[in-house]
Amino acid sequence: MPKLKTRRSAAKRFRKTGSGKIMRRHAFKNHLLQHKSPKRKRQLSNPALVDERDAENVRLMLPYL
Repeated sequence: MPKLKTRRSAAKRFRKTGSGKIMRRHAFKNHLLQHKSPKRKRQLSNPALVDERDAENVRLMLPYL
């Protein structure tokens, strides 16, 4: 069997937790921040879990995660 290639773009965006779930960053935290409230920006800084319906697609992109 040949080795499977990892999708490098996905490898830079996702990481695995200790329990095997997949973490992601929040969107909308890159620019145009001056009109967003401090609370909203602070909450966007925290990592989020990938939804279980999307997690299987991420796992296929990252075979060795």
